[in-house]
Amino acid sequence: MGQSKYMLTRRTFLAGGLGAMVACSHRKAKGFSGYAFIANQEGGAVAAVDLEVFAVARHIRVDGAPTAVVARPHHGHAYALTPANGSIHEIRTGNLTLSRKLQVARSAILMRLAPDSPTLYVLCSDPKQLVALSLDPMTIEWTLPLADQPADLDVSPDGTTLAISYGARRAISFVDVPRRRAFPLVEAPGQIGLVRFQSDSQKLIAANVSERMLSVYHVPTRRLMVNLPLAVSPDHLCFKPDGGELFVTGQGMDAVVVVEPFYTPQVAKTVLAGHNPGAMAASGSSDSPGYLFVANPKSGDVSILDIVTKNVVAVTPVGTEPSYITITPDDQYALVLNQVSGDMAVIRIPNVTRTVNEQRRSKKGALFMLIPVGSKPVSAAIVGI
Repeated sequence: MGQSKYMLTRRTFLAGGLGAMVACSHRKAKGFSGYAFIANQEGGAVAAVDLEVFAVARHIRVDGAPTAVVARPHHGHAYALTPANGSIHEIRTGNLTLSRKLQVARSAILMRLAPDSPTLYVLCSDPKQLVALSLDPMTIEWTLPLADQPADLDVSPDGTTLAISYGARRAISFVDVPRRRAFPLVEAPGQIGLVRFQSDSQKLIAANVSERMLSVYHVPTRRLMVNLPLAVSPDHLCFKPDGGELFVTGQGMDAVVVVEPFYTPQVAKTVLAGHNPGAMAASGSSDSPGYLFVANPKSGDVSILDIVTKNVVAVTPVGTEPSYITITPDDQYALVLNQVSGDMAVIRIPNVTRTVNEQRRSKKGALFMLIPVGSKPVSAAIVGI
């Protein structure tokens, strides 16, 4: 009871102080009713940022250095991964407290939340295995030994198939989820990094980093369909919200490569965008095409591209070494995590629209505010309340 009273008092205070200042300079801006849970790798904590008043409500300590956080928005929990000790930390989103820790391996690499299912998959390096966690409550449901040191993992949108890449082994493994078994390894034409399923679960996009191309696989038959040469190394991948286009950034060129993955996959366009562009996030819906936000870590800014025209419409300074971007569920804000400066830049998306319409030649985007969040923020998950 005392904890909820503290939270209410703090929110009321901030709404009258910091919130009032925000309202003065951005009268039309309204915050998102919810929290952004941010993994601070060097801070050993997850910061809960109140997005209604744009301030840190609490730092939630965890045992280890968290590198990723995911959330189940309608189930009241977020989950943080600390790879060095192979542990998952469960956080209650209602009262912002740590509820449980479960060690699944001696060391882990990453985790993926299954769509529409209370299952969290953890890719482990010691031992080399895949762990499937049931989340109601959080327990190990099943494990699967892996053929080699894994690199990446993805879950198909229909939840029936997993894809695991083995970088040095130059191979991909497809896992049948209902049967909890892996098919024989599929040899790849190069060193595979990231793997991503398309929205229809029928194709898998594999980032071939050694050959600078995308390898597209037909999931039901697990056969290679086509290799698409790129102007950049496929280090970062980002789908348009409706899955209709894929954006690629990486070493080799200061550009974003636009790929049309459906029907006959092909490279549609290569667009110059910023300096050493990296992490991306896309906004938009069927009613509003939206924007692609591209982090430029070396120059400390974000390039904003119109998704329809593929033109850079604004460049927004955000902080030191932006490395992660996510969009709020209401499509109103882009949240940018700056690793070195330890803050989160908030870009108000409707202000980007206004900037474009007014045709300001400076092309400076709409930075709403900067929020200090901790030491080396690297990942975020958003939960509405």
